[in-house]
Amino acid sequence: METYLPSSSRYVRCSYNRCGRSGLKLPMISLGLWHNFGDVDVFENGRSIVRYAFDQGITHFDLANNYGPSPGSAEENFGQILAKDLKPYRDELVISTKAGYWMWDGPYGEWGSRKYLISSLDQSLKRMGVDYVDIFYHHRPDPETPLEETMMALDHVVRQGKALYAGISNYSAEETAKAAKILKELGTPCLINQVKYSMFERWVEDGLLATAEEWGIGVIAFSPLAQGLLTDRYLQGIPEGSRASKSWGFLQPHQVEPALDKVRQLNEVAISRGQSLAQMALAWLLKDKRVTSVLVGASSVAQLANNLGALDNAGFTNDEIERIIAILNE
Repeated sequence: METYLPSSSRYVRCSYNRCGRSGLKLPMISLGLWHNFGDVDVFENGRSIVRYAFDQGITHFDLANNYGPSPGSAEENFGQILAKDLKPYRDELVISTKAGYWMWDGPYGEWGSRKYLISSLDQSLKRMGVDYVDIFYHHRPDPETPLEETMMALDHVVRQGKALYAGISNYSAEETAKAAKILKELGTPCLINQVKYSMFERWVEDGLLATAEEWGIGVIAFSPLAQGLLTDRYLQGIPEGSRASKSWGFLQPHQVEPALDKVRQLNEVAISRGQSLAQMALAWLLKDKRVTSVLVGASSVAQLANNLGALDNAGFTNDEIERIIAILNE
């Protein structure tokens, strides 16, 4: 590829929301590197997606230690993209990573011990070739490690300068409140909670959003398109080659088939709004001011461009809201 020069108009289209009560703003749509950026994928395709994202004002790139596959390869590839293209613009980027799920063998390669979290972040920094990340998350609650130990590890890496902000992921409302209290007492506020949230996964509405608002914590949604279910891909059933057609992965036929009627009804609403279903599904989450950003993945520049179209019509009429809620509650 030729030498990369980002678009001079990159901050025109995208809007930015303040993350909780912090000083940090995140783009309404952020890019997640969970899939499509590992060593099994085509590097130049991932590179094109990242470059296009930044050209459109997406400044937040979200990773985790085990993203790939193979584990760690998404960080390595992102580090190459940084070195080749984005290094001059590091101060315009928000880079996040996480630790909590399995990363290496033995008793210190997952969950929430101080040993694991600090070692994992050191490895992530090396893979990406950076001195610090902007946000470091604990990726999931640990039922065995004292929460104080986990939060003290987050506080420690912030004080070391290896992370600018501390975050949590997949924490319930009760767990979020406990973590936020500990971090506040330590002097490193909890910036953000990354949670699974979509039209079809609404548990965060039962207390988590209110708790986050109470503690001044931002909320960022992952899987906002329900692993592709909230797109036009499944309108005619399960196509060959789709995620749901495979025997592995997070989206299975038994999850898709019962939802198809709702998907088709929601698609009719999206069409009446002049949007794709994916665009409407993203806008639906962003209408709640407690949601700072939504994380989208992308397998192509065209797919990311379609998702960004959500920003062109992010409001809903009362009639649309009532119609959508009725469909979701069927």
